[in-house]
Amino acid sequence: MLELTTATKRFGSVTAVDAVTFGARAGETVGLLGPNGAGKTTTVSMIAGLLRPDTGEVLVNGRRLAGDTDPFKRQIGLVTQEIALLDDLTAAQNLLFFAALYDLDRKVARRAAGEGLDLVGLTDRAGDKVRTFSGGMKRRLNLAAALLHDPQVLLLDEPTVGVDPHSRNAIFDNLETLKQRGKTLLYTTHYMEEAERLCDRIVILDHGRVIADDTLQGLYRLVPASNVIAIELEDGHGRCRPSRCGRWPASPS
Repeated sequence: MLELTTATKRFGSVTAVDAVTFGARAGETVGLLGPNGAGKTTTVSMIAGLLRPDTGEVLVNGRRLAGDTDPFKRQIGLVTQEIALLDDLTAAQNLLFFAALYDLDRKVARRAAGEGLDLVGLTDRAGDKVRTFSGGMKRRLNLAAALLHDPQVLLLDEPTVGVDPHSRNAIFDNLETLKQRGKTLLYTTHYMEEAERLCDRIVILDHGRVIADDTLQGLYRLVPASNVIAIELEDGHGRCRPSRCGRWPASPS
């Protein structure tokens, strides 16, 4: 469903993304991890058609996007790091506004807005202005806006930045529901624990290059065991006896 092949992007003398290659199947969640400046956002921008690769290509459902205005971009939904909402409109009005940008029929738009609000748990706040929402609620509404046109590929660029634990878990539940519906998700984050919960596979970027691409279990196997844990068990007579020691791999984060 999503494929990058030796995608490279330079800004002057700086190579932000260097020959990045990876893919994601339908119904798969791929985590894109890396420190600040690793090239995650640039990679997402190329997939979304906001930036054109200098070399290489990005394919969505087997087709190469032909720039920012390509109608095939409707296959993609984008949830950006920045909250993209209008504070003076209600939640429902925001979704209808974005639906109009996708040129959705009014009846279709109303149905999509209702389904989006239901998915993110904001139906009871549909008539409230966004300025009254918490940061977490705005993030959830941002997610609903990205789903109005029913995209097959959803790009999420650090969607839990600055949210409270309750809203964070609500977003995770939403994403797991979308995965069950067969959506392809690309999830960028700094946090290994988020990738552990959500992702089938993890791609790690550093200095614009892919340095690892594997399942979580595969990545753990690459990390040498570093901690030895000794456990004492009490037998039926109240006496303690040492158990065998186990070796556990350190988290790759």
